Amino acid sequence: MKIKSVEFAGAIGQPGQAAPESTRGMPQVAFSGRSNVGKSSLINRLLGRTRTAVARVSATPGKTQEINFYHVRSDLGDFFLVDLPGYGFARAPEPARRKWEAVIHSYLSTSKDLSGVVQLIDLRTGPTPDDLRSVDYLGELGLPVLFAFTKSDKLAAMKRKEAFTATVRALEIEPDQAIAFSSLKGDGREELLDTLGALLFPAAGAEEGTPGEEEGAADDGSDNVDAALSSDEDDTEPEPS
Repeated sequence: MKIKSVEFAGAIGQPGQAAPESTRGMPQVAFSGRSNVGKSSLINRLLGRTRTAVARVSATPGKTQEINFYHVRSDLGDFFLVDLPGYGFARAPEPARRKWEAVIHSYLSTSKDLSGVVQLIDLRTGPTPDDLRSVDYLGELGLPVLFAFTKSDKLAAMKRKEAFTATVRALEIEPDQAIAFSSLKGDGREELLDTLGALLFPAAGAEEGTPGEEEGAADDGSDNVDAALSSDEDDTEPEPS
């Protein structure tokens, strides 16, 4: 799947609040992960927006309290990427954490257009207790889950392979359910895009492979973003989602 353009479509910040009107009836995929797992970095790299970021980034974990929707146009069709608030920020006030959980639960449990969830796990540390709770919760909802193991470039090749195997084992999943991803180098980007294409557009994905697609079209500097937000540099700074 090739990304053509992306624009911020709106957000919801209250339990039971309706998603933006433009998302109705459109395929959606949500991205879930703990605070500082590198989710905003992954989303910006995935969408080819390393120069002008679209995913909201803050220097303070736990600051983002909304579910953000991005309208993505691809060669297979239009869909919405849904950025969930990061979880597991211990210093966030308890009322704030309860509100985030309620907002996330309201969306995940009621959306009729959600095709699946990409669950992010830091490859260096493996799943935290909060990650395991998130995975169990998604399983209870019966949602298809794909795992993206972030910050893979932080490990040497042998350590990366060992960490991948250990993380798969800890999650009790099959290796083909997970993709090692580097937001810095772009490793795993094409694999993740192709997997999402098959999930969101199964019929179109079966017909993919027609020659003539322009490689890397989304990262050519033509930023078709109505609401480009603050740029995301590296994962050395904590991020909220």
